[in-house]
Amino acid sequence: MRRTIFYLCILTGLSFSCKHEKAEQLPDWDKTQQYYTEAMNAAIRYTDSLRDEGVNGKNTKTFFKKLRIAFKKAEPYAAYLNPEVGHRVNGPALPVFLDDNQRVLPPVGLQKIEESIYEGGVSDKEFLYETDITRGMLVVLQKEMEKRELNAQRFFIATHQQLLRIISFSTAGFDTPVSYLSIGEIKTSLNSLKETYTRSIRKIITEKNDSLDKRFIQLLEQAETFVTGNPDFETFDRFVFIRDYMNPVTRAWVEIRKESGIWEPSGGYPFNFDAPTFFEENSFNLRYFTPSINRNPTKEQIALGKMLFFEPALSAGSTMSCATCHIPEKAYADGLVSNKDNRGRPLKRNTPTLLNVAFQRSFFWDGRSEDLLEQISSVFTDQNEFNTNVHEFNTDILKDSTYSDKFRQAFGHVPKNNRDIIRAISSYISTLNNFNSRFDKNIRGEEDDFSAAEKEGFNLFMGKALCATCHFIPLTGGTVPPFYKETEKEVIGVPETAENKMLDDDEGFYWKYEEVLHRGMFKTPSIRNIAETAPYMHNGVYRTLEEVMDFYNKGGGGGLGFDFSHQTLPFDNLELTPDEQGAIIAFMKTLSGEKVVDDY
Repeated sequence: MRRTIFYLCILTGLSFSCKHEKAEQLPDWDKTQQYYTEAMNAAIRYTDSLRDEGVNGKNTKTFFKKLRIAFKKAEPYAAYLNPEVGHRVNGPALPVFLDDNQRVLPPVGLQKIEESIYEGGVSDKEFLYETDITRGMLVVLQKEMEKRELNAQRFFIATHQQLLRIISFSTAGFDTPVSYLSIGEIKTSLNSLKETYTRSIRKIITEKNDSLDKRFIQLLEQAETFVTGNPDFETFDRFVFIRDYMNPVTRAWVEIRKESGIWEPSGGYPFNFDAPTFFEENSFNLRYFTPSINRNPTKEQIALGKMLFFEPALSAGSTMSCATCHIPEKAYADGLVSNKDNRGRPLKRNTPTLLNVAFQRSFFWDGRSEDLLEQISSVFTDQNEFNTNVHEFNTDILKDSTYSDKFRQAFGHVPKNNRDIIRAISSYISTLNNFNSRFDKNIRGEEDDFSAAEKEGFNLFMGKALCATCHFIPLTGGTVPPFYKETEKEVIGVPETAENKMLDDDEGFYWKYEEVLHRGMFKTPSIRNIAETAPYMHNGVYRTLEEVMDFYNKGGGGGLGFDFSHQTLPFDNLELTPDEQGAIIAFMKTLSGEKVVDDY
């Protein structure tokens, strides 16, 4: 009996020891969560101070800067928990249209407060409204942060999102387009990462891989030092900062997540968390952007989709195929102002490229389709294009005997309608992706052949020219990081002809709600492979990139003198020199990827 009790004591002691040892290895999430919530509490207090100081107070700008710093510390966790409110707090100073009730809400949030403080033109009453609404949103975030416990999954995802915000938003001035405080705020985000890492998982890493810990801290400090020594928004070298400082930080962070062994990511997010930077060929998770009905297509389905992409028998009278307008040799565009319909008449708009189109959240220039399946279906049913019925199957294509076998291999049957055909075509189009351009290779550090003009062009694109506040790096389109749930649409005032004398009468997204704010609104496309996809704009009005740059440099339609008040460009004019415009064009040409090769 005594021997049994002795062994039980030993076993119990061992069990306690193991549990105690395991407990010591768990991160102290409470301290990390406390850091985030204290920062949000500080942001609320500074908002109160702003409100009391007023729009023209002696300390207004000081309080605003402190408010932004506090918010930046809290942003990773706050915006992770509530992306919509987080983005509203720190999103563009534009009116918000509510789809459910068609109400238009006035612009609020930190960027609107920034405009009021630095540009003026608002009354004390208006400023009180702006600060009160912003404070209310911060309180919403605060309450969520306090009641929802931090854990490994939330911490790693939130941190990954914030690393992308530094690259996509802070370096581009998206956060602070008027005051240009965002370069300095990069230090806040980096220091915040160091602090939360130290409070949470650093002990685990030092015990497992002390050299990795030291390297990571050193990389963070080197990045902070670079920002400290280069504080000017216009002269900040974004190319060097991302290539030599942010990418090494991101690579080390991926190593740390793996070394910690406390969380393994799933495929339900826009990122590939194992990709060492945001500029790899596989940095983004295609499944996240794909409609659930069409995820994980088989090779047989993709191969069938490729055949069908070039098949004119899908259209009434066999007059058109997808490749009629999307020609592989022309970067899956067509080089025309607008292609022809099934009766040889000009279509309404310019043909966009299909390269990387799978990473969008809005399709057609006017955004009338929400996903790629819906977009292809619309082509089928459009009386000016395929002019067929999605619910009926055109047996004419079976005259090619190979199709029956291909359908059975892909879907197990010959379809009775066009839905499987549309799925197959969508699956093929989703493979037409290329993130291996000269730019990607250079920013990854694999090659070093960027000219001085190309580097300057990237820095201008990300800085003074404000291109990247709409064409977000690294995808270069309007799909908004880091959540990638929406693709932005903009009103830029495109003219009817290249003479720039009259506003184009195409109303774009206005069709959906007939809201005046949407008149002339079009989707922001990717500019990857832009050198191969002329002519440009929704109506193909400009044949050269030089004309496009001139249009933006003058301030879009507003700068050309067109009479409309709802232009969404974040500038009046850019005042770029001819050499600067040429440098931006030189950079954009480096976004041309190697020829897409498939083996389907």
